[in-house]
Amino acid sequence: MTDATRPPASTPIGLPVLTARELVLFQTLVEREAGIHLSAAKDALVANRLSRRLRELGLASFGAYYAYVTERGHEAEKVRMLDSLCTHETSFFREPQHFELLRERVFPEWRAQANAGRRARNVRVWSAACSTGEEPYSIAMCLLDAFPRGSGWGLEVLATDLSTWATERTQQGLWSLDRASTIPQPLLREFMLKGVRSQEGMMKAGPDLRSLLRVSRVNLNAPGEWPAGPFDLIFCRNVLIYFGEEARNRVIHGMVRRLAPSGYLFLGHAESLIGVDVDVRSVSANVYTPRTGTPSW
Repeated sequence: MTDATRPPASTPIGLPVLTARELVLFQTLVEREAGIHLSAAKDALVANRLSRRLRELGLASFGAYYAYVTERGHEAEKVRMLDSLCTHETSFFREPQHFELLRERVFPEWRAQANAGRRARNVRVWSAACSTGEEPYSIAMCLLDAFPRGSGWGLEVLATDLSTWATERTQQGLWSLDRASTIPQPLLREFMLKGVRSQEGMMKAGPDLRSLLRVSRVNLNAPGEWPAGPFDLIFCRNVLIYFGEEARNRVIHGMVRRLAPSGYLFLGHAESLIGVDVDVRSVSANVYTPRTGTPSW
C-alpha cells in the first residue's frame, strides 16, 4: 500500500475508508469553495460527517462521493457537503465583553452623534457566519434595549451563514430552554417567548426580535454573494480561524470596505488583524474601527 492510498490512522471503524489521497481532494475542494482549511488532523471529522451522505446516495467510497459532488448538475449536493463540514458552536451573548462594549460605549456614542446631527438614526448590522442564530438575536436584543420601538431609530440585523441548515434554524428562532442561561434575565423576559404544549421546554424569539432580522445563505469565500454595505457593525467571530491565509485576508479587507466610517468590526477571541495590512485601529480586544472614524472614547 502506498502513502497516497493508506487510510489515515484515525479513520473510524465501520466507516468507508477515507484515503490520504481522497482527503487531499476534499481539502482542496472545500478551501476553493468556502475558504475553509481542513488540516490532515481533520480526517476523522471529514469521514464521520460525510459518511451519511455516502449511505444516503448509495456510494461505496469517498472517491465516488467526490466525483459526484464535482459533477456538473450536482451543485445542491455540494452545498449539502459544505453544510456537513461546517462547525456550529455558538451561544447567546458569547464573548460578553463585546456586548458590554456596545451598551457602555458604542451605543451612547451613536446617540450623542445623532443628537448632534452628525449621524442618521439608523443601525445596520451584519452577523456573518451566524450559525444557528444565537449571535444575531443577541445583537438584536441589545439594539432594542438601547433603541426601543418608538424611539425613532431604524434597526436592521442581517444574519448569514454558509450552512443552509443553520440559516433555517436562525429563521425559526427556536431553541431549547437550556440555551437561555447566558441571556441576561431582563432581556430574556422582554424578548423571548416560553414554549407551551407541543413546544414545552423551548423558547422562541419574540416578534420584535424577529422583525429586525433578515436571514440568508452567504458564502464568505464568494464576495459577489455578500450584502452591500455600509454596516455600522460587522460581527465575524470564530470563523476566520478555519480559513486559509489568503481567504482570511480577502474576507477581512472586504468587510472593512463595508464598514461605515463610525462602524466596528468584531472578531473572535482567538482572531486578530496581526499581519493584515488594513486601514483600521483597535479600540478593544478583537474590535476594530476605520482610522478615519476614530471614536470619541
